Parts: sequence; structure tokens; C-alpha cells
Amino acid sequence: MSARRRKFWGWGYEGDILSKEELNWLEETWAAFFGVDQFEVTPPPTVEEIDLPPPRLSIPSQLAAICTTEPYERLRHTYGASFPDSARAFARDFSHPPDVVAYPRNVQEITALLDWCYAQDIIAIPFGGGTSVVGGVEPPPVAERVLTIDLTRMQRVLEIDEASQVALIEAGAAGPVLEEQLRPGGWTLRFFPQSFEFSTLGGWIATRAGGHFATLATHIDDLVESVELVTPRGVIVSPRFPASGAGPDPLRLWLGSEGILGLITRAWVRIVRRPRFRASASVRFEEFEKASEAVRAIAQAGLYPANCRLLDPWESLGSGLGNGRQAFLVLTFESADHALDPWLQRALELCADYGGATESQASESGPGESHRQGAAGRWRQRFLRMPWYREAMTARSIITDTFETAVTWERFPRLYEQVRLTTAQAIREVTGKAGWVSCRLTHVYPDGAAAYFTFCALGKKEALVQQFWEIKRAALNAVTEHGGTITHHHAVGRDHRPWYDRERPMLFAEALRATKQALDPRWLLNPGVLLDPPAGSGVI
Repeated sequence: MSARRRKFWGWGYEGDILSKEELNWLEETWAAFFGVDQFEVTPPPTVEEIDLPPPRLSIPSQLAAICTTEPYERLRHTYGASFPDSARAFARDFSHPPDVVAYPRNVQEITALLDWCYAQDIIAIPFGGGTSVVGGVEPPPVAERVLTIDLTRMQRVLEIDEASQVALIEAGAAGPVLEEQLRPGGWTLRFFPQSFEFSTLGGWIATRAGGHFATLATHIDDLVESVELVTPRGVIVSPRFPASGAGPDPLRLWLGSEGILGLITRAWVRIVRRPRFRASASVRFEEFEKASEAVRAIAQAGLYPANCRLLDPWESLGSGLGNGRQAFLVLTFESADHALDPWLQRALELCADYGGATESQASESGPGESHRQGAAGRWRQRFLRMPWYREAMTARSIITDTFETAVTWERFPRLYEQVRLTTAQAIREVTGKAGWVSCRLTHVYPDGAAAYFTFCALGKKEALVQQFWEIKRAALNAVTEHGGTITHHHAVGRDHRPWYDRERPMLFAEALRATKQALDPRWLLNPGVLLDPPAGSGVI
């Protein structure tokens, strides 16, 4: 039996699409919302109908075993998973694919690939699961020759240090693959981004990814102890310590480097025992402002819930909760060591202080599922299925996207109000119809929170990407104008560059360029992400 193939035009595997019931719900809901009788549905593309430009590279014989120019592989490595990527795929626009895709199996093969790139001036793009939503893995349109280096053949858990609770894992391991190898010993990395099924450890590290958990270890940064990186100048391994005060930490340079300094090949990461105790609840609020104050109180009380998702009224309605005027908070505490009922009860007391009414509550030990019932379960199911809904919406010319930020508590109310207002106005101006704008808090800190916005608009098939960017630019301008960062966990890529350039201190930009120059003197690694090549370099 042949292995399942990933879609080159959408999320998941070939043949994995929404059920008939899910599609009926989608069409009925959004046709009513946008006031249309029915949608014109664009079918997904097939490999055979895409007219790919021929590869501009000849694979050296010594690399032939790990390189391919097969059309499907070039198509699948052309885009990430953003709405513009989806829209271009449905429009059959694959005009700038990589010329060659490589699947190295070890450091030596990666070194040989980078030597080839340096000998022939070939752009090299590191690729993990291809789940970037910010243009982090696509070839630059003006690049002359491109090699995409896919690390997913490097996916082993190499060693587990049980005394220190750390594991050495290859960077190409996707979430389920590494968890399957950790599970027999009762371990887990406990890092679950929405892209968990396909994104990789190396990708998480390179993009400073955020996981599912709302407090404490919210980012992969908090779990990494040491990293191995292959650069055009050689291999670098950061020292392995639980903590150190010895000067600037080299590990922090690789976190968030987004493939511009080298290819992450393996990392020591902190693992924990699988949780056995859980306590959870869902809480309804009549006022979103009061709900956000309750969440701030929980964050500042040192309770550290694993899940603390606050859905605004629109987000709640879209998840099948409430009547569009109520906010819902999904709370979960978990531990491998002890029961958590006192923590949950104190959090619910704080919610009650701000008008929250407990809708459901559960406490369990072992592998039970009661914490996934009720409002929490309905939200979780919609959350996990959202990537499949998005590609179905693209086929129906519904522009849908998410963007996220982090902001201090005193700035949050104004940012929330103005970003929603600005985005809604932009949708109406661009499309001529009202759109959908919702928000949830995904991660909470004593000094602020991560706000995650979703918008939907009915676009025109021939102008989806242009309309998307008119809306998205207005939204991101509002985010930064009101004190938010350009990204809390989606990374910078090419899409967020204009706002990142303004957020990043100028002298730090110079220091980053100097580091890039030292490690990648010809600027061949992922040019245009984080930094542009020097003028006259001839790279792009």
C-alpha cells in the first residue's frame, strides 16, 4: 500500500475533506450571513492541470538519492498554509515553485546540499511541515534558482535523559511522530499548536511557535535546552545547561531565526510526565469586558491554568456557544502529580467576582474525557477542524484569516475595540458587504494577553489575494498602532516584514544583519524572511 500523500493545495492528506454535514452547515450558515442564494464552488486543482515551469537546476549525481524534481513535490513545497497560499492554489497559480526538493537524512547530507548551493548560488529554503501562515517557506518570485530542503526524513527521538527530563529529538519530527516515540515511557513534550499534526520540532523552534497551553510554557522557547544548527560556515551546537548566566545565550539566536541563519537539525527539549489529573469548567459572561478582567485576575493570581481561552461573543457564536451577546471562558487545569480542584475553585471564585456564571464543571484522573464535554468540547472540535473549513471557504470565495498579537492589559480594551472596528470597516469598504470579525484570548500572562482575531469576508474570485491584503493591512496597522506586537506566535516570514521592520530596534537590525553575514555570507538561506539581502548582492 502506498503511503498517504499530503495535499499540495490544502490542509491534510489527499481525500481528507469536510463531511457532507459539515459542508451543508458551512454553506447554509455563510450563505445566510452574506445574503447569497448559493456559492460558486471552485474545485481543487490536480497535479496534471498545473503547467509548471521546468526546473532550472541539474541535480549532481552524488545528491540524486535525496533530491527530486517530481511535479507533485515541487507543487507541495511552493506554498505554506496562509489564505493567500490557498487562494493562489485554487487559482492554479504555481508560477514560482522550487526547482528541486531535497530530503536529507543526516547532517552530512545537509552540509553537502549547502555546499552545492554555495557552489552554484542556489537559494536554499528550509522546510518542515509547510504550515507557515506568513509566507515563511515559499520561494521568492525573483529568485533565479531555488532548492527547498525538507527535513521530515529526520524524525527520530535519539535519546531520553530521564533523570533530567529532557529528550534529544531530530528537527523533522512532526507532533504525532515525536509523541508516539515518547509515549511508551510515559513522557510528553506537552506542546500542541493547532498545526500539531504536520508541523515539526525544527519549525517550532525556528518560528518561536506557541502551543495550546495558556500559561507557563506557552512557547517552544520555554522547552528548548540546546540546539544543533547547520550553517553554510559549519555546524553549531549550543551548550546544554538547565540555565546559564554566561553572557548572551546563543540558543536565543536560533529561536525565531526562521531559517535565515542555518538549518536546525536536532534539539534537546524538556519533557514531562503525561498528565493524570484534570479539572475543567466553562464560564458564561454577559459582558466581554468583565470577562477579560476575570482572566487578568486569574493570570495574576498565580493559578496557571493549562487552558484559559476567552471567546468574545462573536467567537462564541461561531463555536456554537451562546446567542452572540455572551462571552465564554474555557478553563482547564492539569497535572501529572496532584488533583487540581482547589485551583479550579479559586479560578471560578474570581470569575464570579466579575459576573461569570459556571456552565459546566468536571474533575477527573486518568484518561477520562469529561474535560472535553460541553462548551469546551464544542470549541475544541471547531478549533481542530478549522483548517479544513478554511480551504472549503476559499473554494467559495470566502476570505478567511486569523492574525494574533500580544498586548499589555491596560492597552487591551482599546486594541480589542479598535482592531475589530477597523477590520470590519475595511471588509465593508473592500467587498461592499459586512463581514465577520471575532476574537479570543489564547494565552494569558500577568502583564498582558495574546489576542487572536478571525475575520471572514465574501470576496471576488478574480481578486481574492488583492482583497485579502487590503483588509489584512488595515487590520495589522490597527494592531501595531494600538500597542500590540505584529505576532505572538505566527512568526514574521515575508508577510509580516513591513510591521516587523518597524517594531524591531534599528541597531538590533544591524546586529542581526552582521550575524547573517557571518553565518551565510552570500545570503542564500531564505532571503526576504526577517531581512532583505544587501543591495547589489545579486541574490534576489
